Amino acid sequence: MKKSLLLLTFALITIVSNAQDFKFGKVSKKELEEKVHPENPEVNAVVLFKKQRTTFPFSNSEGFTQETKVHERIKIYNKEGYNWATKKVGLYDENNSNSEKIMGLKGYTYKLVNGKIEKTKLKSESVFNEKTNKYWSTSTFTMPSLDEGCIVEFEYTIKSPSLGIDDVILQYDIPINVLEVEIVTPEYFNYNKVVNPRSSFIPNITESKKNRIEQVSSRERNSNRGGGLGIGGSYNTSSVNTSKFDFTENVVTILENNIPALVEEPFTGNIDNYRATIAFEYAFYKGPNMEVKNYSTTWDKVTETIYESDDFGGQLNKKNYFEEDVDALVTNASSSAEKTQLILDHVKSKVKWNDYLGFTTENGVKKAYNEGVGNVGDINLMLTAMLRHANINANPVLVSTRDNGVPFFPTRSGFNYVICAVEQEGKLVLLDATQQYSKPNILPLTAINWQGRLIREDGSSTWVNLNPNIVSKEIVFANVKLNDDLSAEGKTRRVLTNYQAYRYRNSNANKSNDNLVLNIEKDNPGLTVNNLEVKNAKLVTKPISQSYDYVFETSAEKIGDNIYISPLVFLGQEENPFTQESRNYPIDFICPIADKHTVVVAIPEGYQVETIPENTALDFNNGSASFSYLIKQTGNNIQLIVNLNINNTIIMPADYQNFKKFYQMMVEKNTEKIVLKKV
Repeated sequence: MKKSLLLLTFALITIVSNAQDFKFGKVSKKELEEKVHPENPEVNAVVLFKKQRTTFPFSNSEGFTQETKVHERIKIYNKEGYNWATKKVGLYDENNSNSEKIMGLKGYTYKLVNGKIEKTKLKSESVFNEKTNKYWSTSTFTMPSLDEGCIVEFEYTIKSPSLGIDDVILQYDIPINVLEVEIVTPEYFNYNKVVNPRSSFIPNITESKKNRIEQVSSRERNSNRGGGLGIGGSYNTSSVNTSKFDFTENVVTILENNIPALVEEPFTGNIDNYRATIAFEYAFYKGPNMEVKNYSTTWDKVTETIYESDDFGGQLNKKNYFEEDVDALVTNASSSAEKTQLILDHVKSKVKWNDYLGFTTENGVKKAYNEGVGNVGDINLMLTAMLRHANINANPVLVSTRDNGVPFFPTRSGFNYVICAVEQEGKLVLLDATQQYSKPNILPLTAINWQGRLIREDGSSTWVNLNPNIVSKEIVFANVKLNDDLSAEGKTRRVLTNYQAYRYRNSNANKSNDNLVLNIEKDNPGLTVNNLEVKNAKLVTKPISQSYDYVFETSAEKIGDNIYISPLVFLGQEENPFTQESRNYPIDFICPIADKHTVVVAIPEGYQVETIPENTALDFNNGSASFSYLIKQTGNNIQLIVNLNINNTIIMPADYQNFKKFYQMMVEKNTEKIVLKKV
């Protein structure tokens, strides 16, 4: 009975998905006439159909190889959807004998012109191949002749010598109307399968088996001596022997309709961590003779293999290219912390990052040092080697960046980045020399992705937490004087530390004062800024200090004899970013935050305080976040101190409604006004 129900369900899904002909090139007028998506009218594009099929063809010369054929048809509703006409395909590209290739690429753009379907072919000049790093290349193509309402369709095959199956993406940032996925593997190659448990969309997976027969040809040499070709002559012949072998194939099938888009939510972190995917781990080989060879591994084995590589551990042993420089650099340093900072600054100034990721070196640490440029592996392995030379307990830490996701299985490809960890006085200090404005325990945001794998010199390894535990502060002081025209003027000073300062430096450190002023005024309509001064914009060991004089035109309003003024003037957050009814993914603030605003408002002559807002203290989830609003009159001034502390950087979806209320109450409090009455 269960089997019958399963077959019926499978048949129904197949009927639904095949209700429309998605054969390549068979685009209909109905598809082209569609103005908006019927279920999601707000989207800019939709995948009408995606089919992905992975198989393992066999040949005498190569044995089993892997082929993945992809066919996509995408409807573009407006200009904002044009980016979906560009496709990037990543290809493993180590060397000629161990590289993936894209084959059979073809594509068309379809438009409806005077009631007739016109199509434009994808040409070779629109296809670009780029070497991404030592091991990867990217093939990029952009479909031609785009217009609002057009449809783009393309098809290609990736041929790979690898038995490893890439993660299959089941969800895009736009809806997918129809999805067909089929992974067909010979019984000899066995895989563990995991669907991303963080995804809110979980596909239905059908597993089945089918028989397959292959032919194997071999040549056999035969020798005849004497007899027919001359006296004492001999000749060789060869014959082709053909044999058959049959085996079972394991088939994984996913047939889905109306897959929802993966929608970005405020403060999500890396949205890709929540994308619906299915991962395949090559677990074991089981031969025709029933012999089993395991390929599933552990993180210890993965890191051991990485460390033994010449491009990783071998680079840590090289030091003759920097010894004299480092010895001179640290000769007068009085502590390990001082040595660490000196060496970190030296590497940052000596070698610039070439924007390539990778936990292994690209051209080697020596060449990177001499030429002044290198990838992540070159720079941070060099940093580790220098610190060790200076007798600092330093070790590399393997990392998967935020856009690389969190690996489901132990595998080398689970990592794509490396940083350095120093153990000082029982504490772990994390370092990255690729970024100009990083400092100890202030990593690039992309490298903060849950945990990394630290590898010690003896080959042992362990997980380390990458999430920051140091508080990043924004401290603001402002005084406010109300003018006769109800504009406000005064001076404000702002201090930023740790990640607050890191973000500011990355965005603003190289901008002129004029551009900085324009940015501040743009973010605060009605504000005029003068005498802007920024200190320590590029001195990463110091907090950033920013001060300026201001005039704010829309600070107050007069109703009758009363003046209504917001004590936070333009400094308070007046909108709640958390407006959606429900939340699918955690809120990720990345680092603990402590914001403090102190404002002193001078009571204008001829007025007295009628009312001031009430003092308030809010708590979310037993101290996970807190907000306080303390206001009082002191003589002719009103002083306000507002504190916001985010102590728990991850807010789970189950707590979203309560956090949304907490944040909304804070925003509303920030907009409350002082009422001044004319004497």
